[in-house]
Amino acid sequence: MSGFEDTPSPTDNLICDLSHFGTIRVEGEEARDYLQNQFTNDMREVDENIGQLSAYCSAKGRMLAIFTIYQHNDAFYLKLPRPLVEPILKRLQMFILRAKVTLTDLSDELIRIGVSGDACQQQLKSIMGELPENDFAVTHNSVSIQRIPSTSPRYEICGDVEAVKTLWQQLSDAVPTGADGWELLDTEAGLPQIFTETFEAFVPQMVNLQLVEGVSFRKGCYPGQEVVARMQYLGKLKRRMYLAHVDSSAAPSPGDELFDPESESNQGSGKVVRVAPHPEGGHSLLVVTQISSAEADRLQLTDAEGPTLSINDLPYPFEIEEAAS
Repeated sequence: MSGFEDTPSPTDNLICDLSHFGTIRVEGEEARDYLQNQFTNDMREVDENIGQLSAYCSAKGRMLAIFTIYQHNDAFYLKLPRPLVEPILKRLQMFILRAKVTLTDLSDELIRIGVSGDACQQQLKSIMGELPENDFAVTHNSVSIQRIPSTSPRYEICGDVEAVKTLWQQLSDAVPTGADGWELLDTEAGLPQIFTETFEAFVPQMVNLQLVEGVSFRKGCYPGQEVVARMQYLGKLKRRMYLAHVDSSAAPSPGDELFDPESESNQGSGKVVRVAPHPEGGHSLLVVTQISSAEADRLQLTDAEGPTLSINDLPYPFEIEEAAS
């Protein structure tokens, strides 16, 4: 579904096919330790009811992927954009060595849908019983249900084809929407994502990953950990992620450059992280940009001829101490 007239409000009761995301299963007696040594978050905190957001970085601390993660029956399930499944699976496989770990692409075997809204929450609860109450928490029944941050109750549901198909038919209060509708909810919730176009573009703090509990600074080493820790404790963050709006009929894309006419940077003023059509017109965007450019309200898409961005409030605060970012 696309176009302003087709884009639902974030407060609507929605149901969405999330087949544009893929799923990697990680299992084996050393799976938890293996993932603990790879990702930004603390895998020791994940269990059958507690999930999390996490990232996979290069040695330079640049993010290769962002996942939602949950555990079920001694296996871990990672959700990420489908185009990244193959390259991330290949890279993870390289570092298994002799560890007792098996990686499997289940993108075509497990079906994933999204459900949002108060009425949908009540109907889902009447069908499935207990629902997860905290962000990224999980419950398991005939399907796995993970709560996703949003201004209204929102859940991602994953399971086999028949179970998910049956649930879809039972959720009669939900209005079907396309990928744009779900992308709008993620964007306005301030949730970062990595796409092919932004592969290795950002360190975690640039996209506020530490503010949405996607980074642990108490765990051990992982690729890029020294860079991420140094930024947190010794550096001063010059770029971070903002929620923005642009009145443009042409859709921006992740990776599009931002322009500040007064910036002296030779690397541009920032990039688009994710984008979705807004029901009232234009597009909502998450953008990583120079803090000085955002605070001075002088950002445009692409170049001096591009449309002007307006900065809106994220649903969570920035840290008080900038230097601790």
